[in-house]
Amino acid sequence: MVADRFSHVRGWVFDLDNTLYPPSARLFDQIERRMTDWVMTELRVVQAEADRLRRHYWQTYGTTLAGLMAEHGVDPVPYLSHVHDISLDHLEQDMILAARIRALPGRKIVYTNGCAPYAERVLAARGLAGVFDAVYGVEHAGYRPKPERGAFEAVFAADRLAPDTAAMFEDDSRNLVEPHAMGMQTVHVAPEAMPARHIHHHTPDLSDFLAGLLP
Repeated sequence: MVADRFSHVRGWVFDLDNTLYPPSARLFDQIERRMTDWVMTELRVVQAEADRLRRHYWQTYGTTLAGLMAEHGVDPVPYLSHVHDISLDHLEQDMILAARIRALPGRKIVYTNGCAPYAERVLAARGLAGVFDAVYGVEHAGYRPKPERGAFEAVFAADRLAPDTAAMFEDDSRNLVEPHAMGMQTVHVAPEAMPARHIHHHTPDLSDFLAGLLP
């Protein structure tokens, strides 16, 4: 049984975007538009070039922010404030998901490549405020992004989380490579499965998967 693979888990790490809410909410569409606007304004480029740069930064550095910091020395604070200033009006609360996360044995945390204040807003909109023991953003990893090993190590050290007794839930398969290498159970939360050695489990529905882990 799948639940047996999690019998030792006492640390539960959840990504935020497209993991704790469904991709159909399309929040990242808003964020990407604001990223493009920021790049256009700050680097003084046209939209097509801004989109190209965003893709380049994401592929090369893991996030647009990491690329902007590496290649242009940008201040991450105003950038994060700008790109996360989006509407959450269409997010729906999910009390069933909240109850299932609460029922998991051990410590539950959120770890996102976004900033923690944005994560707190999303959690509140989803009815998940107060469900987690801690919320970590990219700022808690010194602005190093997942999938960098050092980013995971920084956040897990801050939380005193032992990877060999933990599980990671994430929609971006790249961000499960290092957790797998660190000894975590890895769960890819996405509409379609992506078979890979670093992915132990796949689910299109986080809440249903968690239900299968509970007594």
